Amino acid sequence: MRRTAYLGLYLALALVCSYIESLIPISFGIPGIKLGLANVVVILVLYDLGAAWAAAVSVLRILLAGFMFGNMFSIIYSLSGGLLSLGCMLLLKKTGKFKIISVSAAGGVTHNLGQIIAAALVVENINLFYYYPVLLTAGVITGVLIGTAAQEIVLRLPHDQNR
Repeated sequence: MRRTAYLGLYLALALVCSYIESLIPISFGIPGIKLGLANVVVILVLYDLGAAWAAAVSVLRILLAGFMFGNMFSIIYSLSGGLLSLGCMLLLKKTGKFKIISVSAAGGVTHNLGQIIAAALVVENINLFYYYPVLLTAGVITGVLIGTAAQEIVLRLPHDQNR
């Protein structure tokens, strides 16, 4: 199968994960905190097809899911978090010194950082950063959970050198 076919499959899987997560009524009691199921797919693409493909899946998934299940603010916050997170994960992966779980945890933390930066800019209030320690903790926990799932999947994926 060609890379574009894999891209389509991964994008569809990421959208399904976004939809499933939108149906789960878990807010963890703290506004803005989600598990981030679709990030499993982004990590899989990053490790399977590479950075450019992971960026494509991430951006397309955020835009499509935002239009289908969210609003313009959810798109802004998700894009800012998603792009910062992907950049961080790519840098850590390139060093070769971090396992998928660590890369994912750093991605969770930077995703929340990107979102809080966007929120502070939108509402023009720097005091939102007082909320970051809570988001930092949540980012580590969800990042480890997502990274664990991604690592288990990567270990079981066939490694086709023609992709």
